[in-house]
Amino acid sequence: MRFPHPTHPLHPACATLARLALTAMLLLGCAAATASPGAHGPNGEHLDAPGTPALAGAAPPRLEATSEQFELVAQLWPQQELSMLIDRFDTNAPVLGAAVEIESGDLKAAARFHADHGDYAVDDPAMLRRLATPGQHPLVITVLADGAADLLHGTLTVAAPDAAHEAAHTHAHTGERLLWGAAAVVVLTLVSAIAWWRQRQGQRQPSGPLAPSPRPSPSPSLREGS
Repeated sequence: MRFPHPTHPLHPACATLARLALTAMLLLGCAAATASPGAHGPNGEHLDAPGTPALAGAAPPRLEATSEQFELVAQLWPQQELSMLIDRFDTNAPVLGAAVEIESGDLKAAARFHADHGDYAVDDPAMLRRLATPGQHPLVITVLADGAADLLHGTLTVAAPDAAHEAAHTHAHTGERLLWGAAAVVVLTLVSAIAWWRQRQGQRQPSGPLAPSPRPSPSPSLREGS
């Protein structure tokens, strides 16, 4: 069996299919590049959502407070938790397993200690809703550890969503719609190409076996002569 040499030109039909596939892939690639700012996590959440530092300048609200015995750093992750790390002021040794409570106005909430991370987390829904509101939030943190008790005061500043962030979300959703549209174009292009190819193949094959041609009957003159 002889195989075509690699330098032989492609069959016109194959070349047409290749051009269609290349066009579809280019459309899909352009849409994916447009949609990339709206990246999503494994559970479908926006990686550039408020409180997640996916965009420059989108760091979570932060609070620092010190007292004679403790120092504290807190970060607010809206709709998730207020996370706090507490150290001894004089030695910088981490304070582990303490009883911690925060107070904001008329609201109080206890913090749970995470032994795996060494931090304290407040996930009370009412407290998180209040702290997520843009503005200044004075907090009083009570720490009880190894017989020592102290109060830490600090202010959590929550900025309003800026126009650039909202524009990024709009751009992300627009990119997603373009991506789905490009995917539909790819599918329709490939389906059309396959249907066209099958039609061409069917036209090249004979419709059935050729019927034998009838034998011509002898002419009357030949019959009389015999």
